[in-house]
Amino acid sequence: MSDIAINVENVTKIYKIYDNKTDRMKDALGMSRGKKLYKEHYALRDVSMQIKKGETLGIIGTNGSGKSTILKIITGLLNPTSGSVAIDGRISALLELGAGFNMEYTGIENVYLNGTMMGFTKEEVDERLRNILDFADIGDFVNQPVKTYSSGMFVRLAFAVAINIDPEILIVDEALSVGDVFFQAKCYHKFEEFKKLGKTILFVSHDLSSIAQYCDKVVLLNRGVKVDEGTPRDMINLYKKILVGQTPALPSELKDGGSDAATAPEQVQTEAGDNASWSSHFELNPDVNEYGNKKAEIVDFGILDENGMWSGNIEKGTNFTIKYKVHFNENVSDPILTYTIKDLKGNSITGSNTMYEKVNFGNVMAGEERTVAFTQLMNLQGGEYLLSISCTGYSGGDFVVYHRLYDVLNFTVVSDKNTVGYYDMFSKVTVS
Repeated sequence: MSDIAINVENVTKIYKIYDNKTDRMKDALGMSRGKKLYKEHYALRDVSMQIKKGETLGIIGTNGSGKSTILKIITGLLNPTSGSVAIDGRISALLELGAGFNMEYTGIENVYLNGTMMGFTKEEVDERLRNILDFADIGDFVNQPVKTYSSGMFVRLAFAVAINIDPEILIVDEALSVGDVFFQAKCYHKFEEFKKLGKTILFVSHDLSSIAQYCDKVVLLNRGVKVDEGTPRDMINLYKKILVGQTPALPSELKDGGSDAATAPEQVQTEAGDNASWSSHFELNPDVNEYGNKKAEIVDFGILDENGMWSGNIEKGTNFTIKYKVHFNENVSDPILTYTIKDLKGNSITGSNTMYEKVNFGNVMAGEERTVAFTQLMNLQGGEYLLSISCTGYSGGDFVVYHRLYDVLNFTVVSDKNTVGYYDMFSKVTVS
């Protein structure tokens, strides 16, 4: 008896991209006269992976890397252009919001619809109904059409169905990101139960902390190509390099001008030799709260990880640096450079400034620039945070804001072990 739950062999998925509807119709009717009227887009290219029974495997990668495509092929929602997928076990899948649900049906009717699609009789669904409704906890809304549900209620019911039909293999896409934090905690607790029961879990998420904490192995995809597979730590570190443009070697057909060659990310070096703007390596807040009299102006900023790479993903327990550059448009005496880290609810968690750290700039002349770098150990729990930076000071005894950028960028703390509260005290435990 094989110990492999999912075996993916050399799977390729190609989409035909037409410039217009006429070319699509001509191709469909066989009127192309030997001409190729479309471009080929490789959503996946020769991807192989094996998932052992009882293993939790994570798939990570940038948007457009093929994560959702491979899940749809594994679950049978898509057919591969070439290659094969073998499944040993009953699959339950929670993919994008709405998959497998009839929006006109009530919640209860959709429970029975999904149960039937999974091969259960009405009596078997009846036996599981109470557990499904208790887990979903959406009250009387189960008797309303699901088209009236909020995204949170929808994902509650969908996940409750997925985990309570006794699957041997559970496949979860990004759908959990729409649930509230309490429901997410409930779902992750269920993940732990499934792992203890020896069930197989295939998990796709942008939440690198969850990937690090729950996965035994991780597969990294980039632009439809499997880059590598290995431990969560190693794959997350490799993923961070891809995020700043240090793309690993790609197949020769891509290098030689294949269909995806035009989308190849620009090569970016580490901080030491980087000519691009620092902030260009990050996804910035389009609604940043910016103000100040601009006598001094923050002109560039970013976060460096322990390897000196620009990165929005910092591993807990490592050193990282918040760095930014200020251009002085007028003479300023003793400017104060600051940073603050907040949680997503807007609570200030920690921060510092040059005054607290007893760094005195003295008088700075118009036209000069100063760069500040705050380096510290990352003790925050795994999760998402917001960074604010500013240049302030005192003039004539009054506090002055020269330039402030509130919540200018988001960054992630990656952790495979969290404790209570905001900080990890890195306790050493002995038992006697």
